Amino acid sequence: MRLHFFKTLVLSLCITTIASAQSYIKYDISFNNAVHHEAEIKVSFTKIKKGKFSFRMSRTSPGRYAIHEFAKNVYNVKATDSKGKSLKITRPNPYQWDVDNHDGTVIVTYTLFANRGGGTYAQIDETHAHLNIPATFMFAPSLKETPIQVTFNPRKDWKIATQLKPMFDNTYYAPNMQYFMDSPTELSNHLVRSFDVESDGEKLKVKLALHNIGTEAEADQYFESVKKVVLQQMAVFGELPKFDYGEYVFLACYVPNASGDGMEHRNSTVVTSTRALANGGMTGNIGTVSHEFFHAWNVERIRPQSLEPFSFKEANMSGELWFAEGFTSYYTNLFLARAGLMSPESYINSLNGTFNYVWNSPGRSFFNPIEMSYQAPFVDAATSVDPVNRGNTFISYYSYGSALGLALDLALRNEKGNLTLDGYMKSVWKSYGKKEKPYTVANLNDVLNKYAGKLFGNYFFSNFIYKSAMPNYQALFKKVGVVLKQDSEKVFFGASTSNGVVRNNPQIGSPAYKAGLNTKDKIVAIDNHVISDRNSVNKILSNYKIGDAITIQFSRYNQLRTVKTTLIKDPRYTIMTYEKAGLELTPEMLKNRKAWLDKK
Repeated sequence: MRLHFFKTLVLSLCITTIASAQSYIKYDISFNNAVHHEAEIKVSFTKIKKGKFSFRMSRTSPGRYAIHEFAKNVYNVKATDSKGKSLKITRPNPYQWDVDNHDGTVIVTYTLFANRGGGTYAQIDETHAHLNIPATFMFAPSLKETPIQVTFNPRKDWKIATQLKPMFDNTYYAPNMQYFMDSPTELSNHLVRSFDVESDGEKLKVKLALHNIGTEAEADQYFESVKKVVLQQMAVFGELPKFDYGEYVFLACYVPNASGDGMEHRNSTVVTSTRALANGGMTGNIGTVSHEFFHAWNVERIRPQSLEPFSFKEANMSGELWFAEGFTSYYTNLFLARAGLMSPESYINSLNGTFNYVWNSPGRSFFNPIEMSYQAPFVDAATSVDPVNRGNTFISYYSYGSALGLALDLALRNEKGNLTLDGYMKSVWKSYGKKEKPYTVANLNDVLNKYAGKLFGNYFFSNFIYKSAMPNYQALFKKVGVVLKQDSEKVFFGASTSNGVVRNNPQIGSPAYKAGLNTKDKIVAIDNHVISDRNSVNKILSNYKIGDAITIQFSRYNQLRTVKTTLIKDPRYTIMTYEKAGLELTPEMLKNRKAWLDKK
């Protein structure tokens, strides 16, 4: 015990000596007014060149692709030099503060208001300080390579969980601004679980920091699921990434004051939900864990060139999100099935929503997957007050890429025998991710050519990535005993309604669209059937047949109008197993399905 104490003391003194000798940007944050969601923050910038010095708040956050104006939550900004002399602050834009006449040191203090716990913003209250760094700390672009030292002053009973490197006491280290901004931190009375994994001759630690209203037993049970997901994902690549400080941490906040979210980072991930483990979170939250951990390979290290370097001043536009986010989305539930956390039947049922959304979207006539990825700055938690036509023009790159990942996986298995999407992802990892060499769409095409043959690879990219064609899913599913079926009698209207009010822009080409209906129109009657609480639009239409002509009375701008349209067949499919569809499942189909969905 004394020897251990002596070694710890020597190590602490060494780190302290090194810290005092090296120039750092030093942050200090405290939470005395946490009840009102405030933090008091101090940052010391030193060894600054003469002349104007600028510091600012970020407008973006790693893992997000849109603008988020974090400066709006900052006030009481003051600046002094090393002697405590006040410095005059000027504001060249809403996100930046400038000072002059300093003595090589600028010490800034400010108050932060923070009350959204998720993957982008910060939240401070009596229960925790959930800190996404860009939403919390100012930075100086001119000092982006300067090492960082941050001291957290936690409230009583709070612990600290972060991918930042511990230094001493409650002080942590980041080698530069990019790593610091990518390092979310959770301060709370959380539970910690961990296990060690041997990877490429190195022992790495995977930790769960769980802020949850629940029991130790629930934490243990949930962590067993986390471990299964981690190991199944590792099986694809044959190894874990080399985590910079030897460990990876899940920052899980499953509390009523959080918002549902997930956000990947280099050696950690934020996973948040209002669902406690005992309230559906045991199964409901694990999908986010699966998605975000796969990002430790795909996006954090298998990284698009378009995201390098990540900008904190403007949104990065990336054409690779169909792969970075979409293929990750394909794997999300697949890993749950392989880990035994989702039955094969449930997994196959889970494909329905994404497939129908992509297959039936008119958006494919406007943008291919690359161009859909370019839309991220407008849709990734971005906000606008003017109406948009996204329902007709946009397909989420998460869903679009997921549907294409499914098709590529089945095509490789069907046409190439022993090839799989797992094998392709491992090839991309070896060529780009493990070397941390950023890739382009053309690079992904080249890797597929080498893995599956030039004819196969070029065909896939030419038709489904550079263009907006759809694969033949019926043929692809057949080999694994899965079928696409349509309801031959169900009619399709093309607009969602509530109490007769049209809630969205009608789908292009649908009966509602051809009738000229618009958002906020109120349907009063269909033929002689009056819309009411007990007689909804859907209920009335369920009595009609494909090809029936209907007369719609609706109100727009307080004027009653009448239009006619013809109902069409519902274009949506149901994805189901051969067994459920009453078809014969051959041994070969079952073998292929097991190779696809069983534990690796």
